[in-house]
Amino acid sequence: MQVKRRNDRGGIAIFFIFIIAIILGALAGAFAGFLRSAPTLAEVKFDPKLTTYVYDAKGRVITRFFKENRDPVPLVEIPLYLRHAVIAIEDERFYSHHGIDLRSTLRALWVNAKAKTIKQGGSTITQQLAKNAFLSHERTWTRKLRELLWTIQIERAYTKDEILEAYLNLIYFGHGAHGVAAAAQTYFGKPVQELTLAEAAFIAGVSRSPSLYSPYINPEAAVKRRNLILDVMAEQGYISRLEAEMAKATPLEVKPLKKSEENAPYFADYILQQLLELYGENRVYGGGLKVYTTLDLDIQKAAEKALLSGLPTIKEDKNGLKQPQGAVIAIEPQTGHIKAMVGGRGTDQFNRAVQAYRQPGSAIKPLIYAAALEAGYAPASVFVDEPLELTLQSGEKWRPENNNKTYRGSVSLRQALTDSINIVAVKLLLEIGAEKALAYMKRLGITSLVETGTRNDTHPALALGGLTRGMSPLELVAAYAVFANGGIYVKPTAITKIEDAKGQVIYTSRPERRIVMSEALAYMMTDMLQDVISHGTGTAARLDRPAAGKTGTTSDYTNAWFIGYTPELAAAVWIGNDRQVEAMITAKGPVGSSQAALIWSNFMKQALSTVPSSSFAKPQRGLAEDVAVDTRNGLPIMPNCQIPPEFVGYELFLEDRVPARLSPACL
Repeated sequence: MQVKRRNDRGGIAIFFIFIIAIILGALAGAFAGFLRSAPTLAEVKFDPKLTTYVYDAKGRVITRFFKENRDPVPLVEIPLYLRHAVIAIEDERFYSHHGIDLRSTLRALWVNAKAKTIKQGGSTITQQLAKNAFLSHERTWTRKLRELLWTIQIERAYTKDEILEAYLNLIYFGHGAHGVAAAAQTYFGKPVQELTLAEAAFIAGVSRSPSLYSPYINPEAAVKRRNLILDVMAEQGYISRLEAEMAKATPLEVKPLKKSEENAPYFADYILQQLLELYGENRVYGGGLKVYTTLDLDIQKAAEKALLSGLPTIKEDKNGLKQPQGAVIAIEPQTGHIKAMVGGRGTDQFNRAVQAYRQPGSAIKPLIYAAALEAGYAPASVFVDEPLELTLQSGEKWRPENNNKTYRGSVSLRQALTDSINIVAVKLLLEIGAEKALAYMKRLGITSLVETGTRNDTHPALALGGLTRGMSPLELVAAYAVFANGGIYVKPTAITKIEDAKGQVIYTSRPERRIVMSEALAYMMTDMLQDVISHGTGTAARLDRPAAGKTGTTSDYTNAWFIGYTPELAAAVWIGNDRQVEAMITAKGPVGSSQAALIWSNFMKQALSTVPSSSFAKPQRGLAEDVAVDTRNGLPIMPNCQIPPEFVGYELFLEDRVPARLSPACL
């Protein structure tokens, strides 16, 4: 019996040994699996998401695009106070261990074993870096083991200073700030290099629990945490006890939380769409691009102020947006650089300066007049302003009317443009042909024209802005800028160059340029449009400097325009309801182009307040000035012609197009 008992015991022992072997084998297999899943040195690369910055023409920040607000800085630019504060509170033996501090780890293991969960970290800076850069934040044993593998490889791949630099640039410090540079700006509004000891201690402490130690939510806890770190720094010999006490006595003064940046929001979105097309979402929001734009924030603010103060409010629509809405767009004629862009008032994302295609009304007339001058007409050319009835292609009768419903008889093109006479514009279009006018507008950069199909723009109402789709303020101002730029069209541009995170230029703007008309013809148009402002329909746009422009109002008062320019700046103002079936009628009457002209004037005065006044440059050749004409027919006269003084005028002609035939009054 005793022998049998010994045999039973032996069998049980063998069984337990077998079970233990299986368990150890499983553990060994699992560990081998973990080893196989360990990252290679080549995989241990820090690739934090970087903030993309957008700058105005003077280098000022307009906006930022980011998923994580981060601006990495080299370790040498991070104050010693801050480095020491982080090491003191997070990892006292950082420079002496090899990534894992066994003393801290064993303490954490004991606490976690008792709690049967991961309750205490005890992680080194390298371990925290591994977790934040490469792993999830789940509290499991598997994740903890992976963290150890990554930690070992990080320590093999990088020096201690490189690890500390990566850590300080990666860790989250609350309120959208990733990395110490962003934290310094978020909390104190200063570069990280300028942090004081007290500020550095606060930043070092807030990362442990950004919400718990937020100075905006729990200021007392934030101060207590800061003071703890100062004490620890003194205990570890980084600072003296006196320095610690002086820093603890310093009030924790943080700057107010910054609201979302609202510099030129419509322009910022315009830039964003271009960047997304060029580089895609990941690079735009995480690639650390530096985008240099054409916008001038001073001019932008002038545009915003002029529009908001000049727009009447008739009602609020169902979306809470004030109506009518408006837009201002300004460009530099010589370069096409967009200097200001206001796409409306309110918080919607519909950019009316670019995306709103509206009927231009009489603002289209200069484009037709330019085509007519190109075709051989002159400012002195005479048309008869009289009642007109036309039969359209549909068979319908159309009777265009002047705004004041009166007629003047014989008038020159100059006078007709100055006073915006509709009948003359229609007759002029009929003579040059709608197809030729549309082709000329396309040369001026208008892309919204409809030339074919059942509904198209090849009809007489084109002369008064009757279009299938309409025009955008950006298109119109670019077309007018041709007159200011000596006949050269420059496609509007918003970005001058883009640099990558390393400072390498990856994009340079090369705007499209083309000659549309002669310098002499462009000057002729400018000369005529100056009259519009000085004594025509655009007197509300007068400046204390040379300026040219044109009003535009649709007959149903759904749109009001003023587009004008000086030698330095061209700008368009549009006013209208988003629902184009609604007229703009206030208690004082309809809102028309005079209101748009007033907004334009107020904007230009402010935008050009520091720019010396200059005259439009006359071309050196190609222009015949002060040609005496008989205003009744637009033909030249001689000094000995017997013509009443009230019919004598002086006009511009293209040098090679001065009529050879004299006025009949001279014969």
